[in-house]
Amino acid sequence: MKSVINESELHHRYKTEIVATMENEPYAQFLGIRLVDIEEGTALAELDIQDHMLNAHETVHGAITFAIADYVFAAASNSYGKTAVGISTTMNYMAAGEKGAQLRATAIEEKKNHRMAWYKVNVESDGVLIATMEAVAYRKNHYFVPVEE
Repeated sequence: MKSVINESELHHRYKTEIVATMENEPYAQFLGIRLVDIEEGTALAELDIQDHMLNAHETVHGAITFAIADYVFAAASNSYGKTAVGISTTMNYMAAGEKGAQLRATAIEEKKNHRMAWYKVNVESDGVLIATMEAVAYRKNHYFVPVEE
């Protein structure tokens, strides 16, 4: 019989490794997304908007807003050291991010079990809520930090 893995303990024991894994995400690095904080089931990141991240209307491109939301979703869902992958997201755009703004995204876990986890993500542009995301993750059997079973 398999023993139950204490994921809270894993998070605290291997937080440095979990943070390093998320900070080394190539697309986030390419965009300049900075992981500010990661805790059990939560994450916070920031991104300074550059001119090449704007759309034809000189506001933040929706793909950039989605990218930072997706990144904090990934960080939060992988915060226990267990490999999690997104299976569904719903993005709601409420306002445009402005040229020269800083985007700040937070992900909060609403519920998780052995296989699935649900998250709510908010994206702000200079303190103004511009988008929300509802996201669902599939939690694989694999842990990317050492576990004893």
